[in-house]
Amino acid sequence: MNVPTVAGSSAPEFLTVEEAAAILRVNRKTLYESIRLGQVPGVVRVGKSLRIRRAALVDSSPGKDRDSDDRKRR
Repeated sequence: MNVPTVAGSSAPEFLTVEEAAAILRVNRKTLYESIRLGQVPGVVRVGKSLRIRRAALVDSSPGKDRDSDDRKRR
């Protein structure tokens, strides 16, 4: 599968689950489970398919929310 680069101008605005999983370097099933749990931002349903907004995927980082929560506790 040819996955477009995130920084490339030819990268689509919406990614398939397979493309997003490749960018995140996770298993496709792992990404589907994260989507089901509401842990992935920018998910859009198109008919029976799921698409993920590239900008939301790239802008979010796993530690972002956790770091801000830690600062609130101090």
